Amino acid sequence: MSDDDDKKAATVKPFAAAGRGKPCPMCGKPAQVETRPFCSKRCADLDLGRWLGEEYRIPAVELDDADLEELEKAIEEQGSKGEKGA
Repeated sequence: MSDDDDKKAATVKPFAAAGRGKPCPMCGKPAQVETRPFCSKRCADLDLGRWLGEEYRIPAVELDDADLEELEKAIEEQGSKGEKGA
């Protein structure tokens, strides 16, 4: 590698195009490469705080007993098919 290549490699930021496009999910400002998808460390920290404070939740589906039995039966059938082929 030449000296010019070394200089170019030193100035190229990883994911240079990552800051373009979608805005910060917290405030709507343009995202920055260093903190993507956020515009700043502050917005990233606010988002993390919401996750840790359980403000964000992943929805769960409650299954009744009949659904659980059907699911267990399907799992057992899949397991027995795998054992036969082994």
